[in-house]
Amino acid sequence: MANADLERELLRLEEEQAAAFNRQDVAAALASFSPEIVGFSSTRHERVRGLAALRETFEYYLRQAERVEYRISEPLVQLLGDTAIVSFYWTVMLSDGAHQREIHGRGTHVFHRENDQWRIVHEHFSRAHHRPEKEA
Repeated sequence: MANADLERELLRLEEEQAAAFNRQDVAAALASFSPEIVGFSSTRHERVRGLAALRETFEYYLRQAERVEYRISEPLVQLLGDTAIVSFYWTVMLSDGAHQREIHGRGTHVFHRENDQWRIVHEHFSRAHHRPEKEA
């Protein structure tokens, strides 16, 4: 598979995960993750280890508002053999009736390919404390 095809495949996995999260289908949102996932959340200091802990994290986020929408932008894919890194900016929109709040941050997913299956083995999310205007 050519590099462009691999990049499209990884971005498709990212898009599927975001869509599943937004429809509150936690099982489908977890499908791209390795059972041995380790990562960092933007809301807690301790590491997230394993799918059960990641499920708890996703469910926590989904309880924060009546409607939660997660999206990524400006993804960058780095291919390194059977490992790939996808870094991106993220936005979470929390809506309760007429009240809306946006949270911005940065994220990284480290994918590893085993038996032609790409799985996220590491995740790191951090909130942006200041979002500068884009340069012209």
